[in-house]
Amino acid sequence: RGAAPIQRAVMAGDSETGVAVMRMEPGLDTGPVAMLERVAITPAMTAGELHDRLMPLGADLMHRALGALERGGLSFTPQSAEGVVYAHKITNEEARIDWTAPAAQLHDRVRGLSPFPGAFFLADLGRGPERVKVLRAVPAEGSAAAPGTLLDAAGTVACGEGALRLLRVQPAGKGAMEAGDFLRGRRVEPGARLAGTRLT
Repeated sequence: RGAAPIQRAVMAGDSETGVAVMRMEPGLDTGPVAMLERVAITPAMTAGELHDRLMPLGADLMHRALGALERGGLSFTPQSAEGVVYAHKITNEEARIDWTAPAAQLHDRVRGLSPFPGAFFLADLGRGPERVKVLRAVPAEGSAAAPGTLLDAAGTVACGEGALRLLRVQPAGKGAMEAGDFLRGRRVEPGARLAGTRLT
């Protein structure tokens, strides 16, 4: 329930979500449910991909619910109050990558914030501090390097636990591109720190 249910489900590493037809009540998404469709969240799925998967399911569910309502066959089941989580609005600071976090957690954060608003890091890559969105990444083998250290030319970055390989990024004011192309274009060598500086 709340402002960002799709993003929060992916960021939390959930394996399943869904869409429902419910009766409106004064509370936030607290009404009884008439119909429900579940959707698996695959390990590499982004919030954008999940949104696109849920959209036609929601439309079909509403079509079926209206048909059942017209026939007088739409029944409702009260929701359980247990296990309810509020999906808060995504803040700018939440979207900033903290390389001291475990790689698995950062992977889910990148997926959950892709394509919008986009998880990002700030780093001086030769042109002053730049904001770079990470649109896709995968967990990789880690090392003893300090979190935020670029480990190889392929875009693997050390994390607090393990490492994250950047696959697709988007520099500020630019289009999305392969991470390797971005690093070569900025001439960023292994050993560089991508820890960055906070926005003011």
